[in-house]
Amino acid sequence: MREQARGTIDQVIGKIRETAGKLSGDHSTEIDGKAQQIKGKAEEKVGDLKRSAE
Repeated sequence: MREQARGTIDQVIGKIRETAGKLSGDHSTEIDGKAQQIKGKAEEKVGDLKRSAE
């Protein structure tokens, strides 16, 4: 459950960073935001796997 919550938070923060990067023209921030979203999706999957293994 903990990984799923962290994953969701990372996805939301990543989307905010990606949008901020697009609006400001900062490609580095945009890419960092996309990477954080991917990390969040991976954390959610880990949480799903742990939950299904229980």
